[in-house]
Order: sequence, then C-alpha cells, then structure tokens
Amino acid sequence: MSAFLIRSAFTGFALWIATLIVPGLDFVGGSTNAQKFGIVVVVALIFGVVNAFIKPVVQILSIPLYILTLGLIHVVINAFMLEITAWITRNTTHWGLQVDSFFWSAIFGAIVISLVGWALGLLLKEPV
Repeated sequence: MSAFLIRSAFTGFALWIATLIVPGLDFVGGSTNAQKFGIVVVVALIFGVVNAFIKPVVQILSIPLYILTLGLIHVVINAFMLEITAWITRNTTHWGLQVDSFFWSAIFGAIVISLVGWALGLLLKEPV
C-alpha cells in the first residue's frame, strides 16, 4: 500500500509538471492552494487506479501494435489513460483533470509524465 502511495505522489508531481509545460492540459477547480493540492492528489490516485486496472488489459490487447510500431504505441496508451482519468473526473465532479485534445495535449502530456516519472525513479533508486 505504501508503494502505491509513493508512486501516486510521484504521479501527482509529474501531472503537475505536465500541466505547467503542456498547453491544453490543466487542473480545473479549487480556489485555494490547499484545494488545488487536494485536486492534484485525488487526480493522481485516480490516475494510479486507472493505470493499475485498465492499462494492463489495453496493453495485452495491443500486443500486435507494440510489435508493429516497435513500442511507440505505448505513448498513445499512456495518453489514453490520461483521457480516461480526465473523463472520470469530469463526469463525477466539476473539478479534476482537463485534456483539451487527444492529439496533441494528451500525447505531449503522456510524454512529459513519462519523462518526469523516469527522472524521479532515477533520483530515488538506490545505488548498486
């Protein structure tokens, strides 16, 4: 459970960085800093649950596309997970993640989130 929470904290940070860099990817709602922080935390948890349950199924179903595109479909699948997270937050609340367009906001957002997550993973990895 603690590994999921640590990973969610990294994801929240990566999502926040992505909203700063990528136009069309924003957090909606919250008037105070505490509310905005809470929104980032909840969106990160939802994104983590989506990645834990939906992403493996999509990856298994898209094995031929992984082979055909030499793995580049992974970026599209990550963008699709961002879209699903935005859809969940948009349809259940009036706050959360907003993605303006799949092409290019979600694609660039997925790339930024992957790079920031990778960099955070490198920083926290123990030396061998």
